[in-house]
Amino acid sequence: MALISKKKTTYPISSTLRKYLIKYDRETKLPVQYTDLMRYDNTIPLRDRNDKDSLWESVFYPQSDMQQVHNDLKEIYAMLKSGGDLSVMQHLYVDRIDSCVYGNTLPFRVRIVNRINDNFDYFYIKVADASRIYGLELEHLLSPNRISYYVDRNTLVEQHIVGVPGDQFIKQYLDDPNLNKTRLAKEFVKFNERCFIRLLGDMHSSNFVVNITPDFEDVDYRIRAIDFDQQSYEGRKSIYLPQYFKENNPLIEIGLNCMTVETVRQYQKEERSLIARRYKVSRAEIADLLRAMSSDKISPIENVRKLGKDLAKHYSDPDFEQCETMGDLVKRSLDKVIENKQVYQFPV
Repeated sequence: MALISKKKTTYPISSTLRKYLIKYDRETKLPVQYTDLMRYDNTIPLRDRNDKDSLWESVFYPQSDMQQVHNDLKEIYAMLKSGGDLSVMQHLYVDRIDSCVYGNTLPFRVRIVNRINDNFDYFYIKVADASRIYGLELEHLLSPNRISYYVDRNTLVEQHIVGVPGDQFIKQYLDDPNLNKTRLAKEFVKFNERCFIRLLGDMHSSNFVVNITPDFEDVDYRIRAIDFDQQSYEGRKSIYLPQYFKENNPLIEIGLNCMTVETVRQYQKEERSLIARRYKVSRAEIADLLRAMSSDKISPIENVRKLGKDLAKHYSDPDFEQCETMGDLVKRSLDKVIENKQVYQFPV
């Protein structure tokens, strides 16, 4: 069973990471900062559709500030969705601003609504945590998903990642007669592999979503991470394997019933091959990112040593124990993919 030991430290953006963000257009001037949103003067608890506490609070601003705050937030949404084309703002309005007081980066969630058709979307404004930024960028470069986000000084703005929350999916969809268990199990194996290779931790069912896509006569599934705070932080190997979180056990059981060891290995090899291809396509960008990450402190040294020892044993590769930072460990892990030598045997 995988358990997070305690709340993770928030790490500031280093000068090397800042240079990377500027070089690849992730750093930009934002019309509003995270600290500006902290100037609300009232809150009310937000209830979900079942009238349960959502653990979010809707925040309210003084009338003298509200219009400016809403205009600034619509401008940020235009930056995320249309490269800053402000013409998309014409029919949009800010319906709600929510604050989550239990998250590592204390995020604000902004709900944007199109007044013509009542369609809505979200985005998030958070304290810029270096761990999370590395996680977002690795997801963008090495997974089948693309991530839209911007940084301005100590403020991070992220797009909303659409999907059914993993815990809700497990409760509501696993008994669906149309569920394709084999495809779902295959996707979980591939997701497990993606997380392990790039050392993204804490992927229990509340930290990922499931996209369900009709596919000719059947359905297909894509599991997407939505929380990147635990990118390369913990010292135990099991934290980076979603298969070890008890919340994911129903998905594990489906895999055990649907797949053989040979099938699992085939899917692992497929995913590693795809990651190697993405690595080669974005080689220069990934090299710059890993150079910044390798010179950055985003985890206590004892965590680096413990994880290096675990990975050295796992891969039978003593080079992992020579790594000095989490960035070094990620680089060595990706080197193993390029070398195409070993896959992780799942399930165990």
